[in-house]
Amino acid sequence: MHLKDETGETTAELRIHGGRIDTAALLYPSAPHPWIDLSTGINPVAWPVPQIPLARYQRLPLASEMAQMTAAAADAYGLPANAAIVPVSGSELAIRLLPRLIGAGRVGILTPTYGSHAAAWRDAGAEVHELGALPDPSAHDLETLVVVNPNNPDGRAITRADLAAFAQAWTATGRRLIVDEAFADVRPDVSVLALPELPPGVVVLRSLGKFFGLAGLRVGFVVLREPDASAWRRLLGDWPMSGPACEIAALALRDTAWIAATRARLAADRKRLDGIIGRAGLKLLGGTDLFGLFEASDGIDLLDHFARAGILVRGFAAAPRHYRFGLPADETAWRRLEAACRMLAA
Repeated sequence: MHLKDETGETTAELRIHGGRIDTAALLYPSAPHPWIDLSTGINPVAWPVPQIPLARYQRLPLASEMAQMTAAAADAYGLPANAAIVPVSGSELAIRLLPRLIGAGRVGILTPTYGSHAAAWRDAGAEVHELGALPDPSAHDLETLVVVNPNNPDGRAITRADLAAFAQAWTATGRRLIVDEAFADVRPDVSVLALPELPPGVVVLRSLGKFFGLAGLRVGFVVLREPDASAWRRLLGDWPMSGPACEIAALALRDTAWIAATRARLAADRKRLDGIIGRAGLKLLGGTDLFGLFEASDGIDLLDHFARAGILVRGFAAAPRHYRFGLPADETAWRRLEAACRMLAA
């Protein structure tokens, strides 16, 4: 099923990735403005960025500023005693670099999940296998396994204890385990970064953009054991991100009061979202406190329905009945979503 625009043409562009407000606006010129973007899992109420002195933009970032940011990340996320944190310009870049640093081969990916993982490995020439569950460590011939935890888009989560036990068995024969924790800020209980030590061959990805609502800052972290961390540092160079990004990230990661309040607000907003979408007749499939995944009835194109109301949601080409909804930013956006849902239920 494809999205139909107001000229009667069809396109699958809006099912490829979230955040395509510019494309949606071109396809639906008569839609109400401003557009409401519910197609991403990004916190719509961002951490309040302070004014950054102009001098920070006029010079290269200092090593001490990079160190302060990584220390703040270690305090916020946790850091196994034998691991190091390497800053990177967004976890998306880390996903693309993983095949280069690890080497392509037979790669398993726990699916359905964020599509960039499979794309990055396939582009590198890897043999990609999509798996519905964790494989038997003693019976599988894969060399690398990718797990997103908690998962995007269905919120599937593996407990820290279960994933740690699996990691020990999986990496015992020299295999790699990639754990993408981009949404773990709302589920810190599942993060393997709270382990005393990181098993060999485990690489953990973290993202500042989702929970803090600062995706445009492009700040991410790769956590892994030495000497693997040294290879990442050599590849990324001396300045993997800007000085202002370092300062903003360090301040945000140390704002424990904001973090606690935001976790509580997101949990309440997620319950509100589930109620609104559920009353419109959609079935809840899962999610995290940053988004919900829902299933619609056959024959209903919700991308089209909501786009005509100036609301962009996330559709999936591989699962046409599945839709992911992020959280509205304010009461005006909540009311517009409720109105569009009432029209759907009518």
